[in-house]
Amino acid sequence: MNTFGNNIKFLRKRQKRTQDDIAFILEMKRSTLSGYENGVAQPSVNALIRFSMYFKVAIDTLVKVDLTTLSESQLSQIERGYDTYIKGSDIRVLISTIDQYNNENIELVSEKAKAGYKSGFSDPDYIRVLPTFQLPFLSREKKYRTFQISGDSMLPIPDESFVTGEFVLDWNTIRDGYPYIILTREDGIVFKIVENKIKADKKLILHSLNSLYDPYDLDIMEVKEVWKFVHYISSEMPQPNQEKQDLVATVKQLRKEVHAIQTQLNI
Repeated sequence: MNTFGNNIKFLRKRQKRTQDDIAFILEMKRSTLSGYENGVAQPSVNALIRFSMYFKVAIDTLVKVDLTTLSESQLSQIERGYDTYIKGSDIRVLISTIDQYNNENIELVSEKAKAGYKSGFSDPDYIRVLPTFQLPFLSREKKYRTFQISGDSMLPIPDESFVTGEFVLDWNTIRDGYPYIILTREDGIVFKIVENKIKADKKLILHSLNSLYDPYDLDIMEVKEVWKFVHYISSEMPQPNQEKQDLVATVKQLRKEVHAIQTQLNI
């Protein structure tokens, strides 16, 4: 298969450029470029570097990954510079599904499906049978997936809520203090507030909203997928903030007492 030739032809057409345009920009003959695209000529290392720099796509991606099979959101991420080969990590080509109009689906990973997702997240047959839906207020340029959470570690977000996340290709962009859904090698899906220590210590520190749970470290090698929290859906009302209610009641009582004292002083 002529992966490299198909890729540069595909990228060229996405830019709506002719072979003459690209050949002129990269200072090569049009016949040479045509040979690369048709698979009758093999590029030199220097040519590979020039194509990589021009399209802003890593050489490994150009020669190993069939870009025509990627979704629009994945291509958009690569074109914005989030090429994982350039970042120096393993490639993370997300298995995804689309609807009849070629729009990205939001796949739903229920509580029952979570155990299977741990090993099936990269299996097209597994992802294909997940329930799917659309949310019209989310961007069509990004990839989303919804997971059902369990437990009380993220209260006031209730147990059995459905949390939706945006796929994160470059883990260096993880923001401190922001919630993420993370697929781990051992524990499967976890939903936590994240502290990014990848550059310094090659780890994430995971925090719960519920103060009864202590934070813990997660080695970056244990991470399989990362999704940035977007919103959640729940059939339950959040629990009232009792501490805030108690504080409000105390302030009201103090106001009454101060008013009573002022009334006495004015008599």
